[in-house]
Amino acid sequence: LCCECGQFHLLLDNHLYNFQDEVDDELICHICLQPLLQPMDTPCGHTYCFKCLENFMQEYNFCPMDRKKLSFQQCHKSSLLVRNLLDKLIVLCPFKADCQQTMQRCELEAHLQNRCPGFKKYKSELQRKKHPISKGKEEPPAKVETNTPKDPEVPSGGSSLVAESSAAAVVSLGTPEPGLVNPAFEETEEGENLPRRTSLVAETTTIEIHREDPEEELGMRIVGGKDTPLGNIVVQEVLRDSVIAADGRIAPGDHILEVNGVNISSVTHCQAVSFLRHPGPVLHLMVLQEKGFSNKTAQQDSTSAPNREVIHVTLIKRDRSEPLGIKLIRKTDEAGIFILDLLEGGLAAKNGKLSRNDRVLSINGQDLRQGTPEAAAQIIQTSDSRVNFVVLRQPGVQLSDAVEDSSTSNNSSSSSSNGGSPVHHRRRLEQNHYRRKSSYQKGYASHEKTVAIKKEPKESLGITIGGGRDNKNKLPIYVTSVQPIGCLFRDGRIKRGDVLLSINGIDLTHLNYYEAVSALKSNAASHSVVLKALEIISLNSTEPSLDIKEQGFSWSPLWITWLGLPSYLHCCQDIVLSKGNLESWGFSIVGGFEESKGNQPFFIKTIVPGTPAFRDRKLKCGDEIVAVNGVPAIGMSNSELIPMLKEQRNKVTLTVVSWPGSLV
Repeated sequence: LCCECGQFHLLLDNHLYNFQDEVDDELICHICLQPLLQPMDTPCGHTYCFKCLENFMQEYNFCPMDRKKLSFQQCHKSSLLVRNLLDKLIVLCPFKADCQQTMQRCELEAHLQNRCPGFKKYKSELQRKKHPISKGKEEPPAKVETNTPKDPEVPSGGSSLVAESSAAAVVSLGTPEPGLVNPAFEETEEGENLPRRTSLVAETTTIEIHREDPEEELGMRIVGGKDTPLGNIVVQEVLRDSVIAADGRIAPGDHILEVNGVNISSVTHCQAVSFLRHPGPVLHLMVLQEKGFSNKTAQQDSTSAPNREVIHVTLIKRDRSEPLGIKLIRKTDEAGIFILDLLEGGLAAKNGKLSRNDRVLSINGQDLRQGTPEAAAQIIQTSDSRVNFVVLRQPGVQLSDAVEDSSTSNNSSSSSSNGGSPVHHRRRLEQNHYRRKSSYQKGYASHEKTVAIKKEPKESLGITIGGGRDNKNKLPIYVTSVQPIGCLFRDGRIKRGDVLLSINGIDLTHLNYYEAVSALKSNAASHSVVLKALEIISLNSTEPSLDIKEQGFSWSPLWITWLGLPSYLHCCQDIVLSKGNLESWGFSIVGGFEESKGNQPFFIKTIVPGTPAFRDRKLKCGDEIVAVNGVPAIGMSNSELIPMLKEQRNKVTLTVVSWPGSLV
């Protein structure tokens, strides 16, 4: 059974899918008569599946449709638009007896591996048949359901992955995936003998945070959530002198996958904030951490190397949740999975039979020659006690030390900008507005209101404020509290979180904090006050009430509420990045126009350690890209914006809006 499509087919044949609706004839391959897979265009204007065309061209030298002379080398990948249309075709889960889910074709593999009860049942039955539990030797392991996230878009489902110092999956982000465009990775067109940044690696780690005061803030800001294009929950900033900063293991850009065993990779932003603000002396976080690029030259595929040796190794876990202590990696220049390292004191290291750079051919009988580290980790975690490895070893070949060198994680974000960074001058505020949809965030709506109050001259307004254009995020003025004394509390219309637009006709939107305080105080002395304010209203009544959990937390608006502000309140800034000819910019983006979702903002999702974007330290995860070199990004798709970024060889100006992440 194929683990990608969930159906039986020959290894060299195309995957099989059950489509919900009849597929347009224009999207059908006229060799296999199925919807196109990895579509290839011919010079004569016909399109076929990659495998179908490759197999056909091994026997013939003409196009199957018009019989014009043709060679496979003349054909090329279909456009991104066509590939996206095909990936978005709706398919039925093949395990219809146990699962009635429908999804886009590109989502089926993740569904099978992480969420499908039918596939899980099938694998369990297969394991029982292959490895019946022997009598006596091992105690039956505790049944703990686990799951493995996929890089770096993490699907829903599952609970704890593995314990600390676990068999973490080290994954490559060099190849594109649906929903994530990665201009951080560019293949160089220079000579092949030059060192290349060929693999971008990330590692999942479980971190235990201890708090003397269970109510104390963790001290980090987060962005993202399934209700935003970012999808995952991403650390935007670690505050100095905080619990997280003192621990030192979590850094800006880390993706938080689990909180105390609860998978938060597919929850809304508000739900994630609620989980992270939950009080307690100990907090277990599973995070995905970028480790940077590995510098290495292309190596020969180990399967074709002479003197190779196939080795069988069996590791026995004391219980189902025991980690093996193996770090796995996928290379971009070779198919398959390789052992990067064996953790000291781990089960595999004690066994002594596995080695660095062993290529994993199979685990528990499941073929992984074309597999991924995530698939391998899933098999390991769901196995009961015996984990059977078949590995290929080529004597004398080791992974480049550069892989480990590049895996050094950055510390907290207190370092200053690179000395060679260009000096940036602030643009005039009125130049910083780019027209776009006034309120993108579907879960929030903004409502302008005018509040006129009659009051005693000495009576105070009774509010505290935050923000100001001198703030590092250049925020508008907003209400942080309404005190139980004062005329505004009695009136009841001004609420915490309201953005103040004007008082008695004086515009507050361009003022810094102290100017706004002065304007409010001077106008509060009069007998009547007219306030204009913007209220941001949540349209989702099912979201958790965060006010209840905010005792002891310094109040500030959630990151997601800022996304609902109209564009005239956005304050943009220019960030100029410079790089060498062989460098990548070092960030990935999500968002952009999609037919199914319309216009969405572009957000910075990943900033890669050791790259120009990382060294400059001005760009942050969760920043919205408004323009590139002065060209507005609104209405663009991924396939339009990415070429613009890649065309800029040594310098690019990004115009961004940066909202502070939610404090947890």
